[in-house]
Amino acid sequence: MDMQGKTVLITGASRGIGAETARIFAAAGANVALVARGGDQITALAAEIGDQAIALPCDVSDYAQVEQAVSACVSRFGGLDVLIGNAGVVEPISHMFRADPAGWSRVIDINLKGVFYGMRAALPVMRQAGGGTILTISSGAAHAPVEAWSHYCASKAGAAMLTECLHLEESHHGIRAMGLSPGTVATQMQREIKASGINPVSQLDWSAHIPPDWPARALLWMCSSDADEFLGTEIALRDEAIRKRVGLK
Repeated sequence: MDMQGKTVLITGASRGIGAETARIFAAAGANVALVARGGDQITALAAEIGDQAIALPCDVSDYAQVEQAVSACVSRFGGLDVLIGNAGVVEPISHMFRADPAGWSRVIDINLKGVFYGMRAALPVMRQAGGGTILTISSGAAHAPVEAWSHYCASKAGAAMLTECLHLEESHHGIRAMGLSPGTVATQMQREIKASGINPVSQLDWSAHIPPDWPARALLWMCSSDADEFLGTEIALRDEAIRKRVGLK
C-alpha cells in the first residue's frame, strides 16, 4: 500500500499499536501526526521517523485540544487523509460495586468521547477535501461483557456504534469508516490486565498475544480499496481469512 503524499493522524501514538502504526504508515510514505498525552514519547518517535512526522501532545478527552491537534496537522502537512482513533485505556480495572466513579468516567472520556472528538474535528477537513478514511480501534469487549471491565466494554461498544453512525451519515461525502478489533496484543495494556488477576484475559500466557505491528499492518490495508467491502463494519483480526488478506503469518 503506497501512502506517498497522504497524511495520517494517530491518537495514542506514544506506544503499543499507535507507535507501530506510525512506523508502518511512515514506511509506506505517509506523513504522520503523532497525538498522545506522553509528549516525550511522541517527540522521540517523531525524531526516529524524521521530517515526515510531527509530535502533537494532546489529551483526547478535551475537544479543544483535539481540534487544535487536527489544525496543527493540517498546517504542517496541508491536509488530513486518515484518522486512526487508537487512544484507549483500561485502568482502573474494577468490579462495578467498587468502581471509583471518577476513574470509571475517565475511561469513557478517553475511549468514547475521545473517538467522537477525533471524528468531529476531522470531518470538516475531510469533507472539504472530498473524502477521507476514519479507522477506530475496537475490541471483542464491544460485543460481550468482561468481568471488571464495565467501563471498557461500554466505551468500546459506544465507539463501535459511532463508527456505524459515521458510515451512515458521511459515506456519501466520501468518508470511509471502519473499526478494527485486533484481539489481544502484546502491549502495556495487557501487562496492566495481567497484573489485575481478574477475568480470563488476565490469565492468558504472553505468547497468546499478537505483536503490535499486526494491527498496524491491518490498518494500512484498511486504507486500500481491497477493504471497501467492510465499510461501516468492524474487521476482526482473529479471522484467519482477514489475516491472509492483510499478509500476516
